Amino acid sequence: MRKSRDTRLPAPFLKRLWLRDDVEREDRYPFDLPWLTDEFEIEFATPLTIIVGENGTGKSTLVEAIAALCGFDEAGGGKGYKPLDHSGALDKSGAELATALRASWLPKVTNGWFFKAESFFSVARYLDQVAVESGGAAPDFLSWSHGEGFIRFFDERMRRQGIYLLDEPESALSPKRQLELLRLLHEVQQSATAQIIMATHSPILMAVPGARLLEVTPAGFAETDLLRTRHFRLYQDFAADPEDFIARALADDGSL
Repeated sequence: MRKSRDTRLPAPFLKRLWLRDDVEREDRYPFDLPWLTDEFEIEFATPLTIIVGENGTGKSTLVEAIAALCGFDEAGGGKGYKPLDHSGALDKSGAELATALRASWLPKVTNGWFFKAESFFSVARYLDQVAVESGGAAPDFLSWSHGEGFIRFFDERMRRQGIYLLDEPESALSPKRQLELLRLLHEVQQSATAQIIMATHSPILMAVPGARLLEVTPAGFAETDLLRTRHFRLYQDFAADPEDFIARALADDGSL
């Protein structure tokens, strides 16, 4: 196996994604996403790219597809890691979308990690097992609370050069822990030692200075800013008048 080398070029390393010319459209997931058209193209211009959108819009699917292009397993982990047996899986992975995409790199950097919150424990157990079988010390991310394990993992991994794909990393993090991750993401954005592509619902994590914020819409990926996202406006509305917000939410009249 050819050993990858570090580069002196700053992130982002993955520069562009677009749809292959020879793709045959299929009426099934993930090829039926409304934004997957002949015009689909994303350019990465900053070390940190943040993808936001409602559930079901395909933001996690895109992250899974990029992870597959990097050679990461759909359950998460680094290149060459196979933490789960997918042979009996019933769910469909967005990783299949990678077959329809082309990617432009400068340079090609595939060291890194795909972090998927829902399978983090399985990946952490796999890391412990691999370490013990090779005679080393287990990383032991599972001896900490869920959120503490996440932060410890992020702090250890993302300080290294590479590309890191994060799918909803806030899922087990309190607001205070999200601020810790925010600081780490800001360090990466400033140093440009790594590239991070993150899908999130957290307005706190969307607020990293200098990061590029893309919102998924049926028409494609539109550049936006924190104050214009539906996520921020919803939280702002709640904080301004919680009693009125809850009354309208319980009425379910579509006003939120």
